[in-house]
Amino acid sequence: MEISVELTLTPLQDNFVPPIIAFIKALRASGCTVKETPLSTQVYGEFSTVMSLITKATKEAFEQTEHVILNMKVVKSNRSDYEPTF
Repeated sequence: MEISVELTLTPLQDNFVPPIIAFIKALRASGCTVKETPLSTQVYGEFSTVMSLITKATKEAFEQTEHVILNMKVVKSNRSDYEPTF
């Protein structure tokens, strides 16, 4: 089953950019389709592959950052080709 996941990593520290960059680079290295916006990162692909990737990348981010939040939305379909019609 294909899924789409929207992620927002929020390090609760002054120097918040490096943990976000490391998190996005880990997602990019996966081979899954990854799209970024200024507010979130989307990952698209097979359920087990995407969820394993997110688990690994989240664990690494949480180990490297003392206080951090991860917001996640999951949709049961691959929406990587979505184009607005308005």
